[in-house]
Amino acid sequence: MEKTLLAAVALSLGITASAYAAANPFSDVPAGHWAYDSIAKLAAAGVVEGYGDTTFGGDKLMTRYEMAQIVARAMAKGAKVDKLAAEFADELDNLGVRVANLEKKSDNIHFWGQLRTRYERWDRSGDKRDQHDVSGGRTRIWGEGKINDSWTYNLMLQNEQIFSNNTGEEEIQFKRAYVQGRLGGMTVRAGRWGEDISPMVIDTHLEGLKFTYGTNKLNFTSMFTKAAGPHSTLTSSGRLNIFGLAGNYDRSNFFVNYYNTNNAAVVAVEKNGWYDWDNSTKGDKDIFNVGIGYKITPTVRLFGEYMRSVKDEDARVGSNGYVARIEYKGHDVNKPGSFGLVANYYNQPSNTFFIPTISANRFLFNGGFEGWNIGAKYTFAKNIYGLIDYFDTDSKIGDNRDKVLVTEVYFLF
Repeated sequence: MEKTLLAAVALSLGITASAYAAANPFSDVPAGHWAYDSIAKLAAAGVVEGYGDTTFGGDKLMTRYEMAQIVARAMAKGAKVDKLAAEFADELDNLGVRVANLEKKSDNIHFWGQLRTRYERWDRSGDKRDQHDVSGGRTRIWGEGKINDSWTYNLMLQNEQIFSNNTGEEEIQFKRAYVQGRLGGMTVRAGRWGEDISPMVIDTHLEGLKFTYGTNKLNFTSMFTKAAGPHSTLTSSGRLNIFGLAGNYDRSNFFVNYYNTNNAAVVAVEKNGWYDWDNSTKGDKDIFNVGIGYKITPTVRLFGEYMRSVKDEDARVGSNGYVARIEYKGHDVNKPGSFGLVANYYNQPSNTFFIPTISANRFLFNGGFEGWNIGAKYTFAKNIYGLIDYFDTDSKIGDNRDKVLVTEVYFLF
C-alpha cells in the first residue's frame, strides 16, 4: 500500500503514527515500521484484513478494487474520505451494488411467530357435575419471502400440543402456503390461506384463488376455492365461491358477502331433514350476510351482523341469524397495561354459517346455537397478552346448554 493512501485513511479515523502502541496481527509488519500503529488500529477497526495468512502484504501492488474495499470499510466506520471516495468512485459504485444486492437478499425472507397457551373448561348442559377440561399449546411460525417488488410467497407452520395427556404431539403442519401480488389493478392470492372475510360465517383454511380490487375505503373481493381439508360443515371435495364488498368511512365500516357452495357443504337429506347428521351427504349452502360497525365514541364501538340462508331451510329454526356486539377500548401488544372488553349476543341456525370463530358449542347436531359471551384482553408486557372468554349457549333444537370458560396467553416474536 502506498504511504500516502495509508496515511489518508488512518488520519481520517483520527490515527497518527504515534497514536499508541498496539498489538499488530500481521507477521510481516515489524514493530519499528512507520505504519505499525496505524495498521494495528485499522485492523482492529476491521478496515484492513490482510491476506488471511497473517501477512499484510505491504510490499505488494494493491489493485484499485482492493483499495476501494478499504475505503468502503472506512466510510462505514464514519471516516471522512471524500477525496479517496471520488478517486475510486467507479469501484465503489460497483462494490456498493454488490453489497446492496447481498443485503437485499439477506432481507428477502422474514419470519415471525406466536406461542399460545390455552385452557378450556366446559360445563356440559349447564351442569357443573359434567365438566370437561382441556389445556394445550399452539406454536405458529409465519414467513414471507419477496419474489420481486410486486409479489411475495407466504407460509405458516403450526404445531399443536395437548398438555392434559401423556402423548407428545410432534407433528408440524404446513397450514398456509400461497403467493400474493399485484396483477393490473388487482391483488391476487393463489394457494392455501386462512380466510375470515366474515368470522361468524367462516374462519378456516381455503385453497384456490382470491382477487381483491379497490382500496381500504372500498374494495371488492371474489374467491374461487375449496376447503383445505375436511371440516365439520365443509368438505374439501366440493367448491366454495365467495363474493364480498367492504368499505370504511370515518368511524364506520361495513361488508356484504355472498357464499355459494357446490357439493361442498354437509347437508342431511333423510329423516328429520337438514339436521339429521347421521344420514348427511354433500350438498349446497347459499348464505348472504351483511355487517356494520360504528364507533360511537373513541373507546366504544357497536357492531351488528345479519346472515340469511337461501337454501335448505328448516322451519324449526328459520333461515335468519344475527350477531350483536359492543366493544370497549382495545388492547395494544406494544402498550403494556392496555386492555379491551367485549360482549356478544349470538343467534345462528346451522344453515347460516360454515365454521365460525367461536369457542362455544355450536350445536351442529341440534340446529345451531343461541347465547351470549363476555371477554377481555390485557397486555402484560410488550408482545405478551392474555384473554379470558366466557360463553353460555343453548341449542336451537332441544334443551341442550353449554357453558365454556377459555383463557389464553400469547407470546409474539
